[in-house]
Amino acid sequence: MSELTLGRAAVDRDRLLRLLQDYGVYLGVAVLLLVNIAFTPHFLSAENFRTQAVQVAPVLIVALGMALAIGSEGVDLSVGSVMALATSLISLYLGYGAWIALIAALVGGVLVGVANGALVAFIGVQPIVATLALMVAGRGLALVLLPQLKDVRDPGLRSLGTGDVLGIPYLVLIAAALALLVAFVVRRTTFGRQLLAIGDSRPAAQLAGLPVRRVLVLVYVLSGALAAVAGVLATARLTASDPTSLGNLMELSAITAVVVGGTPLTGGRVRIGGTVAGAVLIQLLTATLIKHDLPPSWTQIAQAVVIVLAVYAARERGKR
Repeated sequence: MSELTLGRAAVDRDRLLRLLQDYGVYLGVAVLLLVNIAFTPHFLSAENFRTQAVQVAPVLIVALGMALAIGSEGVDLSVGSVMALATSLISLYLGYGAWIALIAALVGGVLVGVANGALVAFIGVQPIVATLALMVAGRGLALVLLPQLKDVRDPGLRSLGTGDVLGIPYLVLIAAALALLVAFVVRRTTFGRQLLAIGDSRPAAQLAGLPVRRVLVLVYVLSGALAAVAGVLATARLTASDPTSLGNLMELSAITAVVVGGTPLTGGRVRIGGTVAGAVLIQLLTATLIKHDLPPSWTQIAQAVVIVLAVYAARERGKR
């Protein structure tokens, strides 16, 4: 085989990997939709679509914050624990009013983000280690504040979890608004450009005089705040605070959505549209397995396989 033929084969392979990384998530969503339309009873019902949209909303919100962290060449493993902490704080402060409870939950998420950002930006701890420490500490604090499940009877929170506008649930509207806001921040603001520059090369960003530490702290603050919002919405939907189970393995779902959506683990790029599609893909995959009576453990295995394939495609493309 001639060198020219080998070169063309390499170019074609690289092009295929690029297409797979950029658009594979949309193909995956389309395939799952077709499979469910063909084999899942009542899949096209309005009630089913509403259920799927409501369930994917918290995953998407957490994934938006995870996308920012990964775009800065980091990761945030504490997001599930932040959700648990948020639900504990809601239960703890709900007696003072719904708004006080909501603010307390958001402040809790922000403080975890500040701690993560400080460890990464000022002390120099690796993001995976820093956020792992907060993952353990956050879940422990949540269980100290609320050792067991507690019903949430506030009408305002119940309305947030079950209400809608023209048939579209509040949870879906909030998730969509946050996705648009994060996309605008990444693409149109100085902070977004600085984040991508830091993720592409932190030493180069420092030499260019960018406020690296400030940007990194803000990245983890935003991730913590978004995880807290997801915790609030999940609590409102479930009408109960359960720090034992709320947010469990959410970091896995969020990382899967981000990576499958085309955001590389090496940083320097954030694809919000792909992240949205990735969250939808994970929800459809989970729902498909459940509706066909497969155990929940298969969902985790499937997510792991999807992550490996996405990372492999990015790795092979990066070699070119």
